[in-house]
Amino acid sequence: MEPPQIGLLAQELLRGAISVDDFVQRLSHSSIADLGDAQLDLDRARRCGFPEVVFGQGKTLESLQRIFRRLLDEQIEVFATRIPAETAAQLAADFPTGRYNSLARTFRIPLAEELHDRLDSSDTKAEGRIVIVTAGTSDLPVAEEARETALWMGAQVSLVQDVGVAGPHRLLARLPEIKGADAVVVIAGMEGALPSVVGGYVDCPVIGVPTSVGYGANLGGFAALLSMLNSCASNVTVVNIDAGFKGAYVASLIARNAAKARNGER
Repeated sequence: MEPPQIGLLAQELLRGAISVDDFVQRLSHSSIADLGDAQLDLDRARRCGFPEVVFGQGKTLESLQRIFRRLLDEQIEVFATRIPAETAAQLAADFPTGRYNSLARTFRIPLAEELHDRLDSSDTKAEGRIVIVTAGTSDLPVAEEARETALWMGAQVSLVQDVGVAGPHRLLARLPEIKGADAVVVIAGMEGALPSVVGGYVDCPVIGVPTSVGYGANLGGFAALLSMLNSCASNVTVVNIDAGFKGAYVASLIARNAAKARNGER
């Protein structure tokens, strides 16, 4: 453990946030697991509120198996993104409590005591409320990645589908479901106009997620990205193309902090 981390840990001890036994255990425990091809950050949950998420694209099955086993050994819930279906089938055989969302391409293994917790949007202990809005049904894979991410982070999640600007009356009909959220994630391809429209109706942050859905001049989502970056709505910010995970992660942090403020924890 590096000196700055030790200092932060000592401050927690002085505040009474942790016990002497916890201090000794954390101090003696390595915060990095060297798996050869992967260096797992075991301390991220303490620093950032949530543990490391595994980006599965390009990783071998053997590497993912090693990572998952080590996380579970450390009592860290596994959440992985961009897992191909054929890899997920083999992982499911090794980790039977895991759950794969084929549309989102996410793989999640809750800890034994959490098998029945935080697996759906009706959780009464949810840390804030997020609404995910899609312009079209072609944006659903990115939206599902966002939804799975927000659920893993403990948020209450609602999904409003297929309300793009080609039929603006569809959005107006669903506004009551969107208003009151702590953050809204708006996912759109083509020209990417929907986040700006939503931003003009709500009083919370709107995270725009451009998708690669569209015809040639969409440029694989680049046109939608530029449209969102140039939004006139002041509450709109933007993440990368097809980055459902990133959009939901940021929204969930916003929602979590809003929930803490309502509960007098901040």
